[in-house]
Amino acid sequence: MANILLVDDDNELTALLNDILLLEGFTVRVAHNGEQGLLMVDEDTDLILLDVMMPVMNGIDMLRKLRETTSTPVLMLTAKGEEIDRVLGLELGADDYLPKPFSDRELLARMRAILRRSRMVQDNQSEPDCMTYLDLTIYPGRQEVTCNGELIDMTATELALLSHLIRHPGTVVTKQDLSLEVLGKRLAPFDRAIDMHVSNLRKKLPPREDGKPRIKTLRGKGYLFVEAG
Repeated sequence: MANILLVDDDNELTALLNDILLLEGFTVRVAHNGEQGLLMVDEDTDLILLDVMMPVMNGIDMLRKLRETTSTPVLMLTAKGEEIDRVLGLELGADDYLPKPFSDRELLARMRAILRRSRMVQDNQSEPDCMTYLDLTIYPGRQEVTCNGELIDMTATELALLSHLIRHPGTVVTKQDLSLEVLGKRLAPFDRAIDMHVSNLRKKLPPREDGKPRIKTLRGKGYLFVEAG
């Protein structure tokens, strides 16, 4: 059972989602603006469903504040067509976004995909204690990444993306494959989620000592984690 924090100022929608999530076995708490939401986030919060447009403090500002102190997974709920909010949310560290209106089925699928990535819901897949490639070491069970022993702060989605790329060094991984394996959804037209997560990952990874890039973009194909040597 996962603990969900729902932050949205739409009383009718929050009441509906609360009932749906309770029926699915989740524990739910509700806040109606970003300031309330920040006060309610704690170490037991497994996932935040975060609306963008809210009074007092909007979702973007709440996410910005949130990422100063925690990597708690966030699913942004955005208005249809508001691409700028989606891109900005991903840049600030949101794990995924879901445009309104959405179906119950789609919401639950996105939530469970994020929860699997953050290991709050077990997916019955065994993982090694750690994976090492060059100067990077990934500890899946602890959700940690180090470079030459120095801890790198990452969201669960960024860690899952890095893990998948490192498992296939020197091999082109398509955006479709990354979307399915990492985000748990098929890549939709104009969906920039994977691109933004890769961009965030590049910013966080220190330069390689040999000067080579860690991740290469192959336009029209996908991404490649550069091999050693």
